[in-house]
Amino acid sequence: MLLTVENIHKTYQTADGPFAVLRGIGMHLSAGETLALTGESGSGKSTLLHLIGGLDTPDQGHIHLQDQDIAALDDNGRAGLRRGTVGVVFQQFNLIPSLRVVDNIAFQARLADQYDPTWAATLADRMGLTEQLNKYPEQLSGGQQQRVAIARTLAPKPKLVLADEPTGNLDEATAAIVMDLMMELVAETNAGLLMVTHSENLAGRLSRRLHLRAGQVA
Repeated sequence: MLLTVENIHKTYQTADGPFAVLRGIGMHLSAGETLALTGESGSGKSTLLHLIGGLDTPDQGHIHLQDQDIAALDDNGRAGLRRGTVGVVFQQFNLIPSLRVVDNIAFQARLADQYDPTWAATLADRMGLTEQLNKYPEQLSGGQQQRVAIARTLAPKPKLVLADEPTGNLDEATAAIVMDLMMELVAETNAGLLMVTHSENLAGRLSRRLHLRAGQVA
């Protein structure tokens, strides 16, 4: 099993008092498997994704990525995990504006000391970015920027890819193209894919679905 989540709880303090976002969530994901995380706004989808990605820590429970408990790692340990083992694709592209496309793609892999120029070139080619490599993010369309973001995430060949509404800022046709490419490349590297989405169409393309309601599995 690639990923095992056990009894995860997360509560945030608000102006109106404590708000329990996650209340005993459990799930699992195998290598090469794709899982859609669905639910209404406020159901805890993005919070769960952020906890699995080590962007936050749970109040209770365990998140095992193979033999590591992500919830037990310190800030440096979680950051190291995100550099190479876990890749995250956000709705906002989060590209580095001062770097060319070629350097944005290589950035995360270089940080993880896992840069493979042949694989990076393959990603650029498959994403249709070969002619854009010397451009800067501001010179690209939204669809092209998201392709760069996905290529950057996949460049270190992560074992687990987390995607939070990765096509939410794209028109329907561009979203379908970007999703096709991401699914193909994830499959080729045998990574697990966990994707938060409101789209029934996108959720239906993944091998399984986990629906959250009020911080619990529905």
